[in-house]
Amino acid sequence: MPPFPLMSRRGFFRSAVALVPAGTLAACDLKSSGTSAPDSNANADRASGADYKPHFFDAKEWAFIHAAVDRLIPPDSEGPGAVEAGVPEFIDRQMETPYAHGALWYMQAPFTQGAPELGYQLKLVPRDLYRLGIAAVNAYCLKTNAHPFDALDAATRDTVLGALEKGKVDLADVPAEVFFGQLLQNTREGYFCDPVHGGNRDMGGWKMIGFPGARADFMDFVNQNGAAYPYGPVSIEGKRT
Repeated sequence: MPPFPLMSRRGFFRSAVALVPAGTLAACDLKSSGTSAPDSNANADRASGADYKPHFFDAKEWAFIHAAVDRLIPPDSEGPGAVEAGVPEFIDRQMETPYAHGALWYMQAPFTQGAPELGYQLKLVPRDLYRLGIAAVNAYCLKTNAHPFDALDAATRDTVLGALEKGKVDLADVPAEVFFGQLLQNTREGYFCDPVHGGNRDMGGWKMIGFPGARADFMDFVNQNGAAYPYGPVSIEGKRT
């Protein structure tokens, strides 16, 4: 059985996002990116959707990103998949922000693994994690399956992702579970961010969970616990569906 059963995976994202403050979802304010408003996103003027061309990822890396996020959040009757929602575009855009360069992190040596409560201790910033991690996963897949990750069938991709999550793959240059965690975190963020950042295309993620978006006034619905919100979501830019 694949390590990410479809319904439990979709349910996981539903339950996980319920714990996130509404303002965070509307702005997609990454913890360390400084990209919470449209003007601060260095890539906001790029072509989006079908016309989008990656600026950070090369062709092999771009194929990997599409193949991986497609298995983390596949399309189904409840909502769009990560690829349809623009998650690859979101991740590529984030690679050009201070967040991906580690500009807001303390990055001085020594780099030694400490207790889990000390948090991330590696010298690799997100850009490094993706560049080294994708190359290492593709090398592993070529060695074990004779094909790069994106050329594997869905079941085998799930097996590889499950092994990465559990740290059962020995990757060169980057711990497997760290790379998987980075990919999963950014996939979630891209699926539920404001569309101005490239992900959550057509606000499909918000519509799936009934999130109203960046509406200014919710006072009429504060005490209507359990009632479905009757209006569609609104983006930071004022776009509606």
